[in-house]
Amino acid sequence: MNLAYLPSPSQGVWHLGPVPIRAYALCILAGIFTAVWLTGRRWAARGGHRDDIADIAIWAVPFGVLGGRLYHVITDPELYFAAGKQPLHALYIWDGGLGIPGAVALGAVGAWLGCRRRGIRLADFADAVAPGLVLAQAIGRWGNWFNQELYGRPTDLPWALHIDLAHRPADSLSTAYYHPTFLYESLWDLGVMALLLWLDSRHHQRLRRARLFAAYVLVYTVGRAWIEALRIDHANHFLGLRLNDYVSLVLFLGALGYLILSRAPRPGDDAPYPRGTAGETAEDTAGETEQRAAEEPPAPAEKPSATQDTGPEPSATQDPEPEQTPAPR
Repeated sequence: MNLAYLPSPSQGVWHLGPVPIRAYALCILAGIFTAVWLTGRRWAARGGHRDDIADIAIWAVPFGVLGGRLYHVITDPELYFAAGKQPLHALYIWDGGLGIPGAVALGAVGAWLGCRRRGIRLADFADAVAPGLVLAQAIGRWGNWFNQELYGRPTDLPWALHIDLAHRPADSLSTAYYHPTFLYESLWDLGVMALLLWLDSRHHQRLRRARLFAAYVLVYTVGRAWIEALRIDHANHFLGLRLNDYVSLVLFLGALGYLILSRAPRPGDDAPYPRGTAGETAEDTAGETEQRAAEEPPAPAEKPSATQDTGPEPSATQDPEPEQTPAPR
């Protein structure tokens, strides 16, 4: 028995009458709101409007949740569609199972839709959101702690995580202490966020055009690789590696390739960030501008200046106008 260990929560669901309040959902929501807050601050510092970020999040968040769940179900279909399983449970997001690669990929589609409505370049938004995104992952990982899931191999380290009997692997029910991989990934994510903020402050102009976002993918996948090596939860394997390891490798190489190919300066790298539309779409703003231009009265014509040509001067042969004499009083 370990003398020092990390305890698991005694429960992960509380009830307000008939309404269940799930810690997993609260952690996800806390991560989302924190990411929107941090991204809004960063976007405002670049000259944009904070309302832009909230509007984009309305599109990106549902797409991200859907993408995360689809990734989990597609990569582990036997958990829901094998003989004896219940396919309806694939919809039970509150039980855990949101794959980060899928959440980021489909969330980017939602962000693209939101950026189009606001007249914002997706690459600019990606650089602004990268630190907030990895911060949301760090907070969301604590939902796994409440669910007592996604832990690592057995260990006797002082920070081992105690797992209740009901949540232990079927082949090691007598083992109670495991690597807290949720904690490892949360700390790694916080480190990635700090690194991104430091890089952005030191090399802002060099890390534009989605380069900072590529740096996030590059560093995050390195940490995800060694954390995956510790995890013992169900996963499909190919050639001795978990499927997530291959996904991380592909993302790492893609991010590295983008950073190498985009390292040369391009026209517009130092252009100011677009300010967005402050709560309106680009089409609405253009329409209002045209309407105001049509309603405004034309500006009065300017009087000719002394230097302007006012016409030909009277010639010497023209009779001057007769001089009027004052009328007698």
